[in-house]
Amino acid sequence: MTQTVAPRPTLLSVNVNAVAYLRNRREVPWPDLIDISRAILQAGAHGITVHPRPDERHIRFSDLPALSRLIAEEFPEAEFNIEGYPTRHFIDLVLENKPHQVTLVPDTPEQSTSDHGWDFAADGEMLLPIAEEFKAAGIRVSYFVDANPTDPALAQQAGADRIEFYTGPYADQTDPASTARELDLIRDTANEARALGSLMMNAGHDLTVENLPGLRQAIPDLAEVSIGHGLTADALMLGFPEAVRRYLRVLGHEV
Repeated sequence: MTQTVAPRPTLLSVNVNAVAYLRNRREVPWPDLIDISRAILQAGAHGITVHPRPDERHIRFSDLPALSRLIAEEFPEAEFNIEGYPTRHFIDLVLENKPHQVTLVPDTPEQSTSDHGWDFAADGEMLLPIAEEFKAAGIRVSYFVDANPTDPALAQQAGADRIEFYTGPYADQTDPASTARELDLIRDTANEARALGSLMMNAGHDLTVENLPGLRQAIPDLAEVSIGHGLTADALMLGFPEAVRRYLRVLGHEV
């Protein structure tokens, strides 16, 4: 059943993994992750997202305290979001650095990027006590999910405060019919999440200024998007401040 939902602006969290990856190619301290994160937030972004992988191929574990301090001291209204697979080491990193949100993804260490959501039937029992540990520390918990209408309820049972739609399948489509099918799946899943009452919705993966309007039509009350690769690619031409403002306009903000 179609739900009438009032649209609202969507918050923008910028994933700075690509900045760290470029820095790590050489034994030099630039591009400076903190300076660029500062410029991103000064331009109006609502938060910073990082994904510290076990091999530290982009975000290093040592980056986390500096990013946490930047937001706490200079941008207290902004959000710090750490995403990753919940190994004990990752859990401890999150607890030590106290982000506002942790986004749990079912990545294996060898994956180049996130490419699917959680299988809650298999992993829900494992995830619930981890979510409870984070929430006891005052950290909001979001789970990476596929566009599957059965997943929101299972995610909530596993302790989710939010879900983050894996939007890769939507972003990959090249023709109107397949794009519409993906958006229908997203819309149906969003309807199920909304019916639960308190479960809010985020989204991320391969989002661009071109495909964000369709996603926001499917989820008018989308709370937050996490965008890294597309925005960074635009920033190579425009600079980060203008790239951020470009995305903010598409997300419904006046800049």
